[in-house]
Amino acid sequence: MSRRRHSDDSDGQPHKRRRTSEPSEIEERLESLICRVGEKSNSSLESNLEGLAGVLEADLPNYKSKILRILCTVARLLPEKLTVYTTLVGLLNARNYNFGGEFVEAMIRQLKECLKVNMYNEAVHLVRFLSDLVNCHVIAAPSMVAMFENFVSVTQEEDVPQVRCDWYMFAFLSSLPWVGKELYEKKDAEMDRLLSQAESYLKRRQKIHVPMLQVWTADKPHPQEEYLDCLWSQIQKLKKDRWQERHILRPYLAFDSVLCEALQHNLPPFTPPPHTEDSVYPMPRVIFRMFDYTDDPEGPVMPGSHSVERFVIEENLHCIIKSHWKERKTCAAQLLSYPGNNKIPLNYHIVEVIFAELFQLPSPPHIEVMYTTLLIELCKLQPGSLPQVLAQATEMLYMRLDTMNTTCVDRFINWFSHHLSNFQFRWSWEDWSDCLTQDLEKPKPKFVREVLEKCMRLSYHQRIIDIVPASFSVLSPANPVCIYKYGDESNRSLPGYTVALCLTIAIKNKASNDEIFGILKDVPNPNQDDDDGEGFTFNPLKIEVFVQTLLHLAAKSFSHSFSALAKFHEVFKTLAESDEGKLHVLRVVYEVWKNHPQMIAVLVDKMIRTQIVDCAAVANWIFSSELAHDFTRFYIWEILHSTIRKMNKHVLKIHKELEETKARLARQHKRRDSDDDDDDDDRSTDREDGPLEEQIERLQEKVESAQSEQKNLFLVIFQVMMVKVSSWFRLGFFFNLMRLNEFGFFSPLLQRFIMLLTEHLVRCETGGIDVFTPWYKSCIERLQQIFLQHHQIIQQYMVTLENLLFTAELDHHILAVFQQFCALQA
Repeated sequence: MSRRRHSDDSDGQPHKRRRTSEPSEIEERLESLICRVGEKSNSSLESNLEGLAGVLEADLPNYKSKILRILCTVARLLPEKLTVYTTLVGLLNARNYNFGGEFVEAMIRQLKECLKVNMYNEAVHLVRFLSDLVNCHVIAAPSMVAMFENFVSVTQEEDVPQVRCDWYMFAFLSSLPWVGKELYEKKDAEMDRLLSQAESYLKRRQKIHVPMLQVWTADKPHPQEEYLDCLWSQIQKLKKDRWQERHILRPYLAFDSVLCEALQHNLPPFTPPPHTEDSVYPMPRVIFRMFDYTDDPEGPVMPGSHSVERFVIEENLHCIIKSHWKERKTCAAQLLSYPGNNKIPLNYHIVEVIFAELFQLPSPPHIEVMYTTLLIELCKLQPGSLPQVLAQATEMLYMRLDTMNTTCVDRFINWFSHHLSNFQFRWSWEDWSDCLTQDLEKPKPKFVREVLEKCMRLSYHQRIIDIVPASFSVLSPANPVCIYKYGDESNRSLPGYTVALCLTIAIKNKASNDEIFGILKDVPNPNQDDDDGEGFTFNPLKIEVFVQTLLHLAAKSFSHSFSALAKFHEVFKTLAESDEGKLHVLRVVYEVWKNHPQMIAVLVDKMIRTQIVDCAAVANWIFSSELAHDFTRFYIWEILHSTIRKMNKHVLKIHKELEETKARLARQHKRRDSDDDDDDDDRSTDREDGPLEEQIERLQEKVESAQSEQKNLFLVIFQVMMVKVSSWFRLGFFFNLMRLNEFGFFSPLLQRFIMLLTEHLVRCETGGIDVFTPWYKSCIERLQQIFLQHHQIIQQYMVTLENLLFTAELDHHILAVFQQFCALQA
């Protein structure tokens, strides 16, 4: 009926509908035209720009605000096409001076907004865009110099973090490859003064943070330079070359006769916003270098590390990845179609940039799996060349494992194992046979072992055994079977053996929780004096019998194990009620699945989620003597970081609930204030406020409790790690540990680690062994990893850590790690 009515009454309706939708269609067309300009086309870039400028000029009367908004957006989000869009704006400015002025004002507004909300990476792109508008005769050179003077003046501010000064210095220096020549020709004295001030700042700035951010601890074969130092060297060389740069695409040169006639605009006055407590500046970086011109002797020459071309290429490739990282196929295609790819060894640059992001500390810009999928896609698009470059890079990384940061080794393991799984696990393992003659704790054999372990997660045990040579058997993963000590009749003398058999029958017969409790009641308690009448206090044998039996019966798959945990959740909660009980549950899980690290990680994760164990118990278990043998294994730290992340998410979740409840109460108060006509409203609103205020009190208590738990978790981790790696324990350090003990932060297991470390030191001294063993290096770098991966949370507890743990009496190697971390945001 409705359809017929619509068709009967719609003689003129289609025309009306087309007219109302026409503006949105035009806006979409304009957005598509602007975003796609500069991509591959049958016509030249210059003709496309000229045509697009004509189209936009015609649409300015009706769609000026939309065009302004699109151009400001692409300037911020598509920096790899910077010069294309600056040329387009230059052509529009030449045709419509008022539009050019409005665009400049809109860009300054957007820059201020980006700085206000801590979008510093996007702000750099906007500054660079504005500087290139000088080349297009849109902005007058003197006003750009004035803006840069304001940027450099930030380095003279007092009581501000160094990272603030660093950002403004980087924004200035990184724009010079585009505009340095133009500014120097017109304002050489002012530019000399700015560069002199920049040099003075770079000489006096602190660089304590550099060791924490380096991928390698050695500078051979390629030095690892701090990002501002490297950029300064590149700018100095550019100046020495008379600002001649040979790689930036400059389409505006083709329109010089038109653009030089245009009237220019002065930038509105721009003062850098003051530093506030909410300001979060980008962390400093170390420039990653893997290749130089010797690595590709047959192809085009790779620009030197201090040539500005290297900076420009890397910046543009990073920008392409940032713009398209969610679409791996588009991203790979855009990388391979990079302009001027016949003049440079593009594959080497792409691989180096991808690994630079993957290994970036403290964390990669994007999720790690993205880089794996991107490299796979690149190999598909360039099967004749890119896989060879990638294999060469892998070999180089393997050769430098001895000095590679442990966090980066973890990422290398994840990437390489995932990559192999997509290529049938084919690799020339014999080329790495040198690792077989080394100590198994050395980086190379440890790397191969962990890679094979990860490959097994992505395949199955026998497949991995088949793909590696027999000589690698010592590094091959163990058969991931369940170890059930009550399954062998030869163990019938073990305490609890009979109960385990009864439990097996009961669980198979789908016994209830009460029936399980009834069976477990007969298990004798080694801690008899501590047992109560009910028999439910900490009983290690009871936990051992139950957990061993249940995990054995549920060993078929992850799903079976999860179902078992869910069905007998009440039994787990009762047995693991005390801290000792939780710790013992984790010990038994390890005993059962010690040959299957993935199962251990998954079960521990599930037990935390279901609150069978808590985060502190997991931390204590990881640092216990039972796991000393696996302390440097990859999966142990995988579990620890997962545990910390869960604790952090828990705190954030409760905090978010608290803020939402406060917001609801504030809205209620606002409604009451706006509606004050009803005299009887006071009592009703009080009744409405009551439940919310009570909820806020409860949530505040929860937040305080969760934050205290979070702080204690970090303190336990740091305390134990410091004791494990500290080579001397001074009276002051012991005093602080005792103070922590008084506050309830200190764990009794510290004494065990003091003994373990003392034994380690005695062995090193009596045997004439260097204390700086692979184990020591791993521990120090794991300490760095905890700081870096969880830096946002740890920042909240800096005062506590500094006062109670990281004092002057501490071993200087550990104190250096803390000082490097503090310098990251100093």
